[in-house]
Amino acid sequence: MSATVDGDKSALVPNRVANGETSRVTNRPANQVRNQGTSRAIIRVRRVLRGPRPEAVPALVGSACTLVGLIDIAAGVFPRFRHSRMHTLAEVLPGALGPFAAALSLSTGVLLLLLAHGIKRHKRRAWRAAVVLLPAGAVAQFVYRHSVVGVVVSLGLLALLLRHRGEFAALPDPRSRWRALANFIVLSAGSLGLGLVIVSAHPGRIVGNPGLTDRLEHVMYGLVGFEGPVDWTGNVPWTVGYSLGALGLLTAVTTIYLAFRPEHPAARLTADDERRLRALLAAHGRRDSLGHFALRRDKGVVFSPSGKAAVCYRVVSGVMLASGDPIGDVEAWPGAIERFMDEAKAHSWTPAVMGCSETGGEVWTRETGLDALELGDEAVVDVADFSLTGRAMRNVRQMVKRIERNGYETRVRRARDLTADELERIRRAAADWRGTDTERGFSMALGRIGDPADGDAVIATAHKADEHALGGEGNHGGYGDLKAVIHFVPWGCDGMSLELMRRDRSADPGMNELLIVAALQAAPALGVERVSLNFAMFRSALARGEKIGAGPVLRLWRGLLVFLSRWFQIESLYKFNAKFRPRWEPRFVVFRNTRDLPRIGFAAMQAEGFVNLSLPRPFARLRTASAPRPCAHFPRPAEQHEAQAA
Repeated sequence: MSATVDGDKSALVPNRVANGETSRVTNRPANQVRNQGTSRAIIRVRRVLRGPRPEAVPALVGSACTLVGLIDIAAGVFPRFRHSRMHTLAEVLPGALGPFAAALSLSTGVLLLLLAHGIKRHKRRAWRAAVVLLPAGAVAQFVYRHSVVGVVVSLGLLALLLRHRGEFAALPDPRSRWRALANFIVLSAGSLGLGLVIVSAHPGRIVGNPGLTDRLEHVMYGLVGFEGPVDWTGNVPWTVGYSLGALGLLTAVTTIYLAFRPEHPAARLTADDERRLRALLAAHGRRDSLGHFALRRDKGVVFSPSGKAAVCYRVVSGVMLASGDPIGDVEAWPGAIERFMDEAKAHSWTPAVMGCSETGGEVWTRETGLDALELGDEAVVDVADFSLTGRAMRNVRQMVKRIERNGYETRVRRARDLTADELERIRRAAADWRGTDTERGFSMALGRIGDPADGDAVIATAHKADEHALGGEGNHGGYGDLKAVIHFVPWGCDGMSLELMRRDRSADPGMNELLIVAALQAAPALGVERVSLNFAMFRSALARGEKIGAGPVLRLWRGLLVFLSRWFQIESLYKFNAKFRPRWEPRFVVFRNTRDLPRIGFAAMQAEGFVNLSLPRPFARLRTASAPRPCAHFPRPAEQHEAQAA
């Protein structure tokens, strides 16, 4: 069979290439092909000698700092970790230098571990601290461990940091002086554990047989600079004393620094921000059912240069988390998205969007190069199509009729139509019936009820006047006959979105179904045509996985979701929404790359209230007592006035 095909310019003739003739692939002599391969090898060598790409330096140096920190800690804690061919040099050095170098190695290692994450995130202050600590680590490696390799690694990392210092320009994260308390608790616990290892690392020279209590007491005394009950032979007491003292000093210095450094509070909506957002929602709020939730006052906001669009967000664990679509004119979305990405880059935050629509996902991915993944579905009920008749609604119909026969009645009103006393009673009842210490919700939660600015919100309440409620303020927490509350926020001029559902635990089951049906039946009189209910995560997987013919992978995925529903209400929300026969609108999560998804998921769980890393309740009350302030490094007012003038 011939090796060539007539008319095919891409055919290859191996024998001609072997004879030095022209190849149809390269159209060059064979020696030129070999020379080209040599040139490529030279280019690869030059790239290796030139070092890593600048954008990869922070991650590389951060990982290496973690390794160097662990080596420094091991060198400071374990005497057998020291292997030296230069032991004779150590003998001529002053006697106190050995223990001092051990303490230096230990404290440097701990600090490098603390700074590694900041270096990976391009933080300028972490870079400055590492530039100071790496030479100290190199000195400790040479004097105490006599490790030439350790010195070379430390100095090599220092050279990379100095050469690529332009990569470390990220601004500080939002912070407060409460970080000092958290730092004190974490470092004290770590120093206590590491101190026990230091005290126990010299079993051959310890005097007697001290128990765990004695060792712990020695560590606690050593952290504050005093001698404890444990003793050793030789120079070990000096080494242990210097090491424990270094840990205690490190804890004290870092805590004092965090307590007295300037605060950078998290960004909050200012009165001007809220006014501008409400104007955008009045003009374009009908587009997205999650638009009104942008008015949460614990969010920050960036506006497009024209001021016709905005993106609201919250920073959680280094993730810049937006929710829903941008607010405002679709044509101005790219400008707001660009400002959002610039802000994320300036602080080295991980950008992410939770719960955007299909249109929003397309704009985000097109303008930023981010990726999108379907997260779940939003249940939307068209009021004109809703009815309790028919076999499909039998269960809901029977439940509502049963509750009504038990003496319950419902009231559905605009928030502005309620009296101040009614609103206050509803607010207190909703707070007491919450069931958790933290307020849950972020993507579809406003975080307040009855605010004068939210007069268009709809509040549905269930009441039952019985013998227990007749005592008024003296019974049931002073809620009278109030048994359940549902709160809806506006969705444009003809829709509303479910924001909150709360009920008295002693009330009959089915309060939420009763109030949703009442709200849907009262919607035409309120001028409401569409009602958005809860967001059902992974709804399509749950629906397809329970059907006949579902594959093993889909069934396994559904089984995992059902298992997780014990904690996160995944399946229960889907089944609750499905009772009302809604249409399902897909919602997406937008992210930079796949390895960011676990971090984004954890941040979203924190924002939604499923994971609580806040301070204990007594400290949290003190913290919330202070008035929120706008973020200090968030230069927005001047930009906004310029945009308005333009």
